[in-house]
Amino acid sequence: MLLGFVVVYLLCTIAIGLWAAKNVKTTADFAVAGRHLPMIMIVTTTFATWFGSETVLGIPAKFVEGGLGAVVEDPFGAGSCLILVGLFFAAKLYRMTLLTISDYYRERYGRGVEVACSLIIIMSYLGWVSAQVTALGLVFNLLSGGAIPIEMGMIIGTSVILVYTLFGGMWSVAVTDFVQMIILVVGLSAIAIFAANLAGGADKVIELAASKDLFRFFPEPSFTEIMFFIAAAITMMFGSIPQQDVFQRVMSARDEKAATRGPVIGGICYILFASVPMFLVTSALIIMPEKAAELIAEDPQKVLPTLVLEKMPLIMQVLFFGALLAALQSVASATLLAPSVTFVENIWRQFKPRISDRQELLTMRIAVLVFACCVCTYAIALKGTPIYEMVSGAYQVTLVGAFVPLVAGLFWSRATTQGAVFAIVLGLASWGILLLAGLGKVFPPQLAGFAMAAVGMVIGSLGPQRLIRNQHGSHRHMTGVEGRGAH
Repeated sequence: MLLGFVVVYLLCTIAIGLWAAKNVKTTADFAVAGRHLPMIMIVTTTFATWFGSETVLGIPAKFVEGGLGAVVEDPFGAGSCLILVGLFFAAKLYRMTLLTISDYYRERYGRGVEVACSLIIIMSYLGWVSAQVTALGLVFNLLSGGAIPIEMGMIIGTSVILVYTLFGGMWSVAVTDFVQMIILVVGLSAIAIFAANLAGGADKVIELAASKDLFRFFPEPSFTEIMFFIAAAITMMFGSIPQQDVFQRVMSARDEKAATRGPVIGGICYILFASVPMFLVTSALIIMPEKAAELIAEDPQKVLPTLVLEKMPLIMQVLFFGALLAALQSVASATLLAPSVTFVENIWRQFKPRISDRQELLTMRIAVLVFACCVCTYAIALKGTPIYEMVSGAYQVTLVGAFVPLVAGLFWSRATTQGAVFAIVLGLASWGILLLAGLGKVFPPQLAGFAMAAVGMVIGSLGPQRLIRNQHGSHRHMTGVEGRGAH
């Protein structure tokens, strides 16, 4: 019966997404919803940016093992990312009327930097979308009592999301996000109240968390602990800013006010509401202590679904899995769309100039289909990798490769193409060397990459300019000429 409810819910989601698809007539409609979304939809769609598998399954698993300090990256870093976007980035980028975040790199630094940053951004989405697909496989496996293998569940989940994203693009993403976030908030809130009653009251849950020192946020006062804490905090806080899914949500706003305020409100709501799954997993330690201890040792991601399946009535199970699927679909749909649009707009067009808007819209849809197949294959290959780790790794590459050129280009007038190239090369190289040398447990690779990217930007921009961007956005080599950033 529960599986039947879930199937009906998925069919309703597809219907809503396809209904929204009737608004798609151009590439702008497909990529950024024609810049027509009101404030309330910007809030819900930015809130939905991160509320996916890692929030419902990954964060509580990390929290119950290491407390608040273990989840500084997400939700605290992820929510802060949206707040920073709204406060410092949204207005500047919105006024430029760009289709993708990579368009900014072309306008500011030229074609070479555009392609490099596009590849970095596209690469980051493999791990992120794979985390959502992995969780979908887990959900179908649990709901069917093991009858549906996790791999088949991944394929089914990917197919459902693909149907409405393929036709409706950002319009379908935004409309389904709006509906799904209402379901998510109502569903998880009701479950939290029910779980609190089963545990003997919310105060009992909070007391248990405090007794286990789960509210400890800051690290031990040692150099290594502090460095890893900072690295975790900035991975999603900064690394998610130069991301197409965040950018397309902001650019979909119908005016600058919605573009700037929506992400701030969405980010605050995300940080606050992400505490609900942490509360639920802590309540499981009281409601089913032996089973919870066994699952924490085996796979902490299963604690919350098991609590709902074994200790709650059917209506609560429907609410939970409806909310979980809402979270997974909202994130996965947008993150299937984002790299596909970036590929067509910023890489494919380097080789095949735009013929017509209709042809480019078809190309974007083909790219969505191809990327969905790649992601599903990648997720199956990575089966067994913790969801939280998949998400964390996804944003390290954008932190070290794309963040510094974006910030310097927007806020430092002396930033140059040469500085951007130096930043990308030094950032990626230092990050990669630490990872390959196995030094990731000595010093955080993403923090080293971020620092070296900043150094590269300063040295490259202030030194003699041998790499200058011409007016067409391509590179030409010159000697002894002082370059200046150009917009």
